[in-house]
Amino acid sequence: MNYSVTWADFYLVCFAVGFCFSFFSFLLGSPRGHFDFPHGHAHVGGGDLPAAHGSAGQGSGVGGKGTRVGQGGHVSPLNPPTVAAFLAWFGGMGYLLTRYSTLQVGLGLLASVASGLVGGGVIFLFLTKVLMSNDENMDPADYEMVGVLGKVSCPIREGGTGEIVYSQMGTRRVCGARSDDATAIAKGTEVVVTRYEKGIAYVRLWSEMSGDE
Repeated sequence: MNYSVTWADFYLVCFAVGFCFSFFSFLLGSPRGHFDFPHGHAHVGGGDLPAAHGSAGQGSGVGGKGTRVGQGGHVSPLNPPTVAAFLAWFGGMGYLLTRYSTLQVGLGLLASVASGLVGGGVIFLFLTKVLMSNDENMDPADYEMVGVLGKVSCPIREGGTGEIVYSQMGTRRVCGARSDDATAIAKGTEVVVTRYEKGIAYVRLWSEMSGDE
């Protein structure tokens, strides 16, 4: 028995694949998947700290979200949920046009592609504007204090406590600070947090860490 595949069959298979993938992705897990990006690191002064450039007063900081190498919120349009939506809309529209309209094959194909692009675009916008918003994409590493670049706002006395100002997640912050080697550090000096204990940041001179004298 010979059986030839028709356009209706082709569209129906595309619809079934796209619909099933979309259904099970929403049913069994997050439809957006996982979009993990590597964090950049730089070796300075023998240490391994997140890379940083610029000054604390300009909103830069080692460990701050704006200075992490390779980190970002970009999502490719060719992601599984978007492709699945395209197939579902493309197949559904193509099947309906093939069975219930008199459009020629070429026009039906173009209309189906347009429908698929609309469906995929809707899902892509949902992913990027809703699921991948900043509130849904919080990373504990963005608030890590170790490696933060700051500036001394209140002088750190020898063996005593002072204060640093730094920028993190686009917000200017202030924190109590002590010198990691108990030496005095003057106001306005750029420093790097080497450890953070009980609300106190222990810092070293950025010039020492970067090798600049």
